[in-house]
Amino acid sequence: MIDASAFLSALIGWYERHGRDLPWRHTHDPYAIWLSEIILQQTRIAQGQAYWERFMQRFPTVQQLAEASEDEVLKLWQGLGYYSRARNLHAAARQIVAQGRFPNTLADIQRLKGVGPYTAAALASVLDGERAPVVDGNVARVFARVWELKDDFHAQGARRKLAARLQPLMDERGIRPGDFNQAMMELGALVCTPANPACATCPLAVDCAARKAGTQADYPRRRARKELPVRRTTAVVVTDGAGRVLLVENRTGGLLKGLWELPAVEPAAEQVQTFSHFRLELTALRAREAATFADPKSVPLSTSTRKVLVTCGLL
Repeated sequence: MIDASAFLSALIGWYERHGRDLPWRHTHDPYAIWLSEIILQQTRIAQGQAYWERFMQRFPTVQQLAEASEDEVLKLWQGLGYYSRARNLHAAARQIVAQGRFPNTLADIQRLKGVGPYTAAALASVLDGERAPVVDGNVARVFARVWELKDDFHAQGARRKLAARLQPLMDERGIRPGDFNQAMMELGALVCTPANPACATCPLAVDCAARKAGTQADYPRRRARKELPVRRTTAVVVTDGAGRVLLVENRTGGLLKGLWELPAVEPAAEQVQTFSHFRLELTALRAREAATFADPKSVPLSTSTRKVLVTCGLL
């Protein structure tokens, strides 16, 4: 059984001394804070901060983001991956503008497009002081080790159970919910890391069951990884001599919807011809979709297309 007062004092004290100096931690603008949470889903802070700064410069208000075209938003998001986040961000901005205010309660925030339980709890605790514990990968790792929890935290049920266990700590008198949540996440990101955790400098080391047992590497429990299927395709790079590249817009309903890609091709015919000094074996390719020449710097590109064009010196 941990001493809640000492535990929280150690955690919050550590965060106040060692928490990273991030720009969205110095503002009360709900739009800026919400934007940071969406960008940092499945993204390291080192990469995400640059995108947050670009978005804040290009769209300094939620109104301006809502009025932008989806192409503009996808173009600015390019390189972050998981493009459904960008589409959800844009849709949620329009929801907020339509409502006439930024939601601040947990229930209202959860109604925004692309906002799940973790993001809603993080925002509600910071924006409204709501006592809603967050459970992301960092938090799950910290407390799986502190309490030697054997749950599979990929499952929402396990995350809800941990949130319920954290609730009494957050409910302690004098605790600022936003600081509590950010302290837990920060500790997981900086100290209680997946590999080689810095247990010697951890403020929770005295209460950590896994550290006492020397079993930190065993927590949290990991799922067996499935072997990913391999998909192969062939694409062509064609330029028009004026800096434009032959591209096709993805209009499917998948993750790449709205992004521009190199045209995929498939064999259409084969021809063999014998000349006096050599034999020619020709394979003709046919594009699967209609393509058009476009400036690759002005349209949102899929990650694979962008990498190919960079390799070819076209970006």
